[in-house]
Amino acid sequence: MAKFEDCIQRLEKIVQELEKGEVPLEKSLTLFEEGMRLSTSCRKELEEAEGKVEILLKQNGKVQPEPFDSVSR
Repeated sequence: MAKFEDCIQRLEKIVQELEKGEVPLEKSLTLFEEGMRLSTSCRKELEEAEGKVEILLKQNGKVQPEPFDSVSR
């Protein structure tokens, strides 16, 4: 499985290609299918990471979610 960052970069390239509208239909479908697979993979990885964060934040048997502020970290 590709790394999350690699998947995101590839998804961005696919979106850019499809947005141009210059790709033949057959290739558009192939790109769309690849994009859907990458999207599913990224979503799964994010869900796993979220689960790990919740486990780390467990206190007294209760999950206490805390917002992640990527700007201040």
